[in-house]
Amino acid sequence: MPDTFLPTDPASSRNALHLRARAGRKALWLAALGLILAGTSATAATTIANDQSPAPARPGQAETSQPSQRTQARKQPQGGRYAGKPAAEELAREIAQRNDWDVEWVRHWIGQSQQLPSVIRLVTPAPAAAKNWATYRARLIEPTRIEAGKRFWQTQRAALERAEASYGVPAWLVVGVIGVETLYGRHTGNYRVLDALATLSLDFPSSHPRAAERQAYFRGELETLLRLSRDQGLDPDSWRGSYAGAMGLPQFMPSSWARHAVDFDGDGRIDLRTNAADAIGSVAHYLRQHGWQSGMPTHYPVKVEASDAELATLLAPDIKPSFDAARFQALGARLAGQALQHAGPLALVELKNGDPLQGGAAPSFVAGTGNFYVVTRYNWSSYYALAVIELGQAVQAALAEPNAAR
Repeated sequence: MPDTFLPTDPASSRNALHLRARAGRKALWLAALGLILAGTSATAATTIANDQSPAPARPGQAETSQPSQRTQARKQPQGGRYAGKPAAEELAREIAQRNDWDVEWVRHWIGQSQQLPSVIRLVTPAPAAAKNWATYRARLIEPTRIEAGKRFWQTQRAALERAEASYGVPAWLVVGVIGVETLYGRHTGNYRVLDALATLSLDFPSSHPRAAERQAYFRGELETLLRLSRDQGLDPDSWRGSYAGAMGLPQFMPSSWARHAVDFDGDGRIDLRTNAADAIGSVAHYLRQHGWQSGMPTHYPVKVEASDAELATLLAPDIKPSFDAARFQALGARLAGQALQHAGPLALVELKNGDPLQGGAAPSFVAGTGNFYVVTRYNWSSYYALAVIELGQAVQAALAEPNAAR
């Protein structure tokens, strides 16, 4: 989810990843892999893990959880309305004054919102578990999702081709994002977004290491939700989404919706909840706005033959491309083929496969380009980014099979 508070991954992590939702309880997958809601993106936004967390939204600049897990809420236990609570009253006054809105209108809607204890639990840090790329990948790159992706591509071929022509973002990548985030619209979330954002604005858990920053972020998202509601003539309590407030097929946070969503079918309104064309165009626009470069690969294979000191140097910048190909190789990250001619900076991206001391496998590595980094802006997780890329490419390959329907 782009612009989400948690960078987690969907297995949706949406990382990630982006990525407690992206294995018993779908919400716990995020914490276990290390969500889809932590980074604030779409945006698409979405977890409380670091850049390498498999747990997100997506579009991507917050910590996020996996979309499929973070969006499975049904009836949520409620802790009571915020009406009359001093903190809610003060927040309403601040928002109204900042936007020159009727304070009674703001007070009414924030007062109508309900505290959701489940949301507080989902964003409360959980004990860290070993990340496992192989397990995470298997949950997302699988026959059901690939088949759904084929049907989505076949149905939306014209919009996907137009988005690629308009923004330079390949159709397979857009298909990968929407597939990981919401399984092509099957899991867009059942939380009332007004309740989720009010809860995170007024009762964000103080045990979180970045509580003040995260609470401020969600207050901004609540304010933007109210603005979207006014602009579109909707009641603020009509929006549904993830426990962190990510909405629609691409799981955009309100701020990503406001900045990056587009009316791609030209019907005069932006609808990311039911309009696939608008969702497709908005995802492509989001990635383009975050620096996508047409024609550049997202990553290359790499063989790591580095010493401990060299490996530490290579991993220090995390997933931000920081080394040219020559320096990359000199530090023991061996490239081959066209990767040797790559003109831009590279990052050594590490994806853990469990704890080797507990029977886990050795980590996987790829050489990430600037475009790989762009995908992580949707959900701040390398696990999420690679899952999106590989799902999109798997759907593209399936469509190319001789017996695939066109």
